[in-house]
Amino acid sequence: MPQRLLFSDARAASDALTFAGRAGPLGDGGVRLQAVGGTLAMTSAPLAPRGLLDSTPTVLGMRMLPVDPELVCDVVVEASTLVAAADDPASIELPDIGLAPSWAGVSPPRSGWSAQPGLEASILAARAQWGIAAVAQSMPQNPGEDAVRAVRASIWGAADEALGGLPLGTAFAAFALGFIVGEEVARVLTSGPWTRVSLARGHVIVRGPAKMGMTDVRSTGAPRP
Repeated sequence: MPQRLLFSDARAASDALTFAGRAGPLGDGGVRLQAVGGTLAMTSAPLAPRGLLDSTPTVLGMRMLPVDPELVCDVVVEASTLVAAADDPASIELPDIGLAPSWAGVSPPRSGWSAQPGLEASILAARAQWGIAAVAQSMPQNPGEDAVRAVRASIWGAADEALGGLPLGTAFAAFALGFIVGEEVARVLTSGPWTRVSLARGHVIVRGPAKMGMTDVRSTGAPRP
């Protein structure tokens, strides 16, 4: 029998499948499932760098759901492989094969978050829609994968003034994962290089790209007179 995720009720299981359905077409299509203490954290990476020279920021989407308190797991699977159990509407069957994406090895901090000014959900939605149009308009005819990634990195990775300097991809993740519904002020918290934008339906967690190139030259030895 396949391994299963056991949820508190059928509604929570359906919610998990909805998140997986939205996450599947984004990024590499993987979803990380971390369960402990009766809570399941489902995480996807709508945007993540591939390789050292990729300037795409790491933008994660996270949805928290109640599960069986005895369930403990930490696995990454293809989102499209998650299916409802035929004999139990409160269960989801897991695939036999997991994934090991690089973004899953980078975890945001669990504490030390500081509150920042919030963001209107309407602003997130508007900036996401602007970015989607900008990506479409910037694509060359018959683009290859490298060209697609370059365009997406340049637009979604750009610091956006309307988002308080966060990458525009922050808005894209919130919009594409269905976190923006109605009027709401998202909470914004920071911890080191990480920023978390929290809405009622989920969280977007952002880490900007690593600084590329050579570091500044520093003098060594005793100072000259």
